[in-house]
Amino acid sequence: MGALTGPDFPTEIGLAVSGGGDSMAMLHLAAGWARVWGIGLRVVTVDHGLRPAAAAEAAMVADEAAGLGLPHDILRWEWDGQGNLMDAARRARLDLIGEWRGTVRHVCFGHTSDDVAETFLLRLKRGSGVEGLAAMPASRHIGEWLVLRPLLEVSRAELRHYLKVLRIPYAEDPTNSDPAYDRARIRALLDPLEAEGLGRETLVATARRLARAREALTARALSVLTEVEVSMPPTSAAGAVVWDRDRFAAVETDTQMRCLAAALQYVAQAEYRPRASALEDALDRILSGGTITLHGCQAMARGGRLLVFREYAAVRDLRETAGPESLWDGRWRISGPEINDLEIRALGPEGLRQAAPEDRAGCPAALLHALPSVWDGDRLVACAALGHGPAHRAELCSARPGGQRGVAGWLQSH
Repeated sequence: MGALTGPDFPTEIGLAVSGGGDSMAMLHLAAGWARVWGIGLRVVTVDHGLRPAAAAEAAMVADEAAGLGLPHDILRWEWDGQGNLMDAARRARLDLIGEWRGTVRHVCFGHTSDDVAETFLLRLKRGSGVEGLAAMPASRHIGEWLVLRPLLEVSRAELRHYLKVLRIPYAEDPTNSDPAYDRARIRALLDPLEAEGLGRETLVATARRLARAREALTARALSVLTEVEVSMPPTSAAGAVVWDRDRFAAVETDTQMRCLAAALQYVAQAEYRPRASALEDALDRILSGGTITLHGCQAMARGGRLLVFREYAAVRDLRETAGPESLWDGRWRISGPEINDLEIRALGPEGLRQAAPEDRAGCPAALLHALPSVWDGDRLVACAALGHGPAHRAELCSARPGGQRGVAGWLQSH
């Protein structure tokens, strides 16, 4: 915890506690540490409502937190039946905790070295490269807050021993051994693999070596980004990424893929990068002069430039009411007294027609369609990037606090 949060410790830290053994051990360990250092803790449990026992487990966490003198909240989520259940639950958990945390910037999760080994095998099965196989980081930015994993050096067996000795209650999630789930099947393989010299320690050590390799490859990508990035108004105001096509084409393929993945994630504010096969295909197409749609973005070659920008279809239905400081598409902060109570939405073809900018500086219409703009019914009131309408602020808010902006900032913090 000292390495993750020091030397200037935060005054308050959040703990995500499900009721399982790993997180319950983390709750008690963190309570003892925080008491010594005078740091406040807040505890949260997300009840996904997927098992009858979930509510009782959340109540158990509440009782333990109360016994430790810690405030506890229960957040509830209901699956809409869309997409992959486990992935949807994980994303919902992060979204709910992100809203719950308030001013708390650090939230601890109970991932262990066993999770590192399981994740390594899961990603190996999917054909991941260095990026996917590298060990999960001990800290990771999600927007303006950080996920901390203080137990990555500790095994699940060690934590179970700790719980047993101190008689700390915890729940066993039956899905952890349900063969219907990929992770449960992978977990069942770990003991047999131990006999073949592919046990948890070996897998974790390999993942950590790959994490070091990822650091070196990221440093190379950051260096390349400074060489290839160019300014092309009004693309900078539109939150687009613009690269020199010839310079980018001269770079080795792995670095090209790393830069392209970071650009797509940055523009779409996506937590995960596209699959390697889709990324490889996209890279081939744009370097050949084509246009691709991937990850909620479009990318295209335009003369001597490569452009990556938000896809209009991905934001076409987003609506927000303008207030003192409104957030649109997860990355645009929009404010101004003359636009209060009006509707923020994508510019689109009709908005572009009404704005009628005189000089697009070679910007494709598809790029401008995804710009944030302010409307009164069917009438376009303002679009900051095009200098249309009353003055107001439309600023990108996706930079890491104190870090670089743009793709480089995204790559550094993820």
